[in-house]
Amino acid sequence: MNYECLICQVKALQQRLEKYEIPEEKRDHVVSEMLKKIAATDLETSFSPEITRNILARLREYSNVEDPYRKEKQEGNRLMLERYGEFREMVHNSKNPFDTALRLAIAGNIIDFGPTNHFDVEGTIEKVLNSAFAIDHSQQLQNEISKAKTILYLGDNCGEMVLDKLFIETINHPNVFFAVREKPVLNDATEKEAREVGIHHVAKIISNGDDAPSTLLHRVSPEFKEIYQKADLIISKGMGNYEGLMFETDPRLFFLLMIKCPVIGRKIGAEKGEFVVKRSVVPG
Repeated sequence: MNYECLICQVKALQQRLEKYEIPEEKRDHVVSEMLKKIAATDLETSFSPEITRNILARLREYSNVEDPYRKEKQEGNRLMLERYGEFREMVHNSKNPFDTALRLAIAGNIIDFGPTNHFDVEGTIEKVLNSAFAIDHSQQLQNEISKAKTILYLGDNCGEMVLDKLFIETINHPNVFFAVREKPVLNDATEKEAREVGIHHVAKIISNGDDAPSTLLHRVSPEFKEIYQKADLIISKGMGNYEGLMFETDPRLFFLLMIKCPVIGRKIGAEKGEFVVKRSVVPG
């Protein structure tokens, strides 16, 4: 983390007050409390998704809203499911179905109601299909998929999860675990939404046991940790999961994401708006 992450947390407060329907008479107190929490953050030891998780958990205590982004999650899944046949045909007719399905899955990462409600799915798909990856370890990923006995796929947001399903369907691997959040957080996928889009038809759905918008290995359940440790290949989808795992040095781990902020771009070595397939550690 750096100071820019704290500024983003402050900017997001207004939207989050609205989503959690915090009563007007409580907002001065709530904002004051949240700003103190943000200001007390140790930038050297903290993960941005954990700060988000802690803020949202506190907001829930002032709110009766259990799943503030439920409508957005439903809408994102509906829009992508309506076009699933179109995307599937695009992959089927491609000269390289693996590459096309991979690109579509990464393009889906633009569907994110956490930082903003404004994103261009159509434009992002067009761009990802016609541009080079800023970091491209896709051939290594394909090779590792062919060798892996067990794959752990770390899911991210609703909507994009529909394109994750298409990618998993395309690789046609017999033993894929698809990880979701234990409880609603932002527009991240839980088991409920994963089943609604049919992930269970292409993978085994598992919870990571946590409600942070990421995969934080110091917070996940023992059951998830066991699967994580035993997996031959780990595919980490999205920026939130990258933020939680970016310090891991594990050649099993591949990150698939679109760069949506300059802080992460500088960390990973790409520009905002670019697409990345990055292996955590490239074997020498």
